[in-house]
Amino acid sequence: MNFLKIEDLSIDLGEFKLVDVNLEVKKRDYLTIIGPTGSGKSILLETIAGFYKPEKGRIYLEGEDITNLPPEKRNMSIVYQDYVLFPHKTVFDNIAYGLKKKIKDKEKIREEVTQITEVLKISHLLHRKPTTLSGGEQQRVALARALIVKPKLLLMDEPFSALDIKTKENLRKLVKKAISEYETTVLHVTHDFDDVWSLANKVVVMKNGKILQEGDVNEIFYKPSINFVADFVGTNVLDGEVIGKEDGLTKIKVGNCVLLSVDDGEGKVRLSIRPEDIIISNNPIETSARNEFRCKVEKINRMGNLVYLTLNVDGIMLRCILTPNALYSLNIKEEDIIYALIKATNVRIIAKNVEGECRS
Repeated sequence: MNFLKIEDLSIDLGEFKLVDVNLEVKKRDYLTIIGPTGSGKSILLETIAGFYKPEKGRIYLEGEDITNLPPEKRNMSIVYQDYVLFPHKTVFDNIAYGLKKKIKDKEKIREEVTQITEVLKISHLLHRKPTTLSGGEQQRVALARALIVKPKLLLMDEPFSALDIKTKENLRKLVKKAISEYETTVLHVTHDFDDVWSLANKVVVMKNGKILQEGDVNEIFYKPSINFVADFVGTNVLDGEVIGKEDGLTKIKVGNCVLLSVDDGEGKVRLSIRPEDIIISNNPIETSARNEFRCKVEKINRMGNLVYLTLNVDGIMLRCILTPNALYSLNIKEEDIIYALIKATNVRIIAKNVEGECRS
């Protein structure tokens, strides 16, 4: 039996909507929900929480139909990006707030607060007021308050988006530890793929109120089922045609290039190549890997702590990723001629017998 089951869930709030959403989540899953702004991610979370009543569909938690239950009866906690802490209460009282409604024993409450604050490394802040804390500390308090009541389901809506990169990294580690210790099932809306890679075992991609694809992390990022998902997660997608075998590898013609893949296929196929799996060098690379190409750097675009290069490989455009330090060390500039290496294990066939013309 699935821990959480959503059947044909639909709701129209004007600007935001859900359209026949079906989803199954197992106990202790960490599900991240990704998609463009306005795709219905937060509405899905808040409808599961009970803040909105669906126009159609059912929500089941541990086999119980909770579609019409009020939020306070669902045994769920929700964490937002803006913390929503009581400014006049201490950290201790903020964390213990929900627990006091369940437990009257003050010593037991103190034990529970001590335990969760030690896991999240905020036990030294219990006497402080939220306004005196950093953003990362406030978010840990909000998370502690959500977890201490031992919810059946923890819902998180962009909880790390307001934090700096280093604080996000530290908080992800603490969240992972806390979720494991409390054996919590999580639904986490995010725009940050680092959240997905660091925390999730399952991913859902949404657009216009619909789920377009769901699966484990590797499936979503390495084998996107449609072009929108591939574009959204930044995967290079190429259409080609299998032209034979070479040393046990599948030989695929893409435009004027030939790529080798460990995957089997025939006829017209669609390929996926992750940007981070493209190795680049100023000179030919001496290696046993089979896919090496001379290419031109068409564009360099720095986004945050990463640099995206658009490479022209004989008319095929590929996107790859570097760190700023790697770009500086290689001294690569636009219009430079460099070399790209792609292992056959990283050329994935994601669709076979593709209809229509091959696309390069």
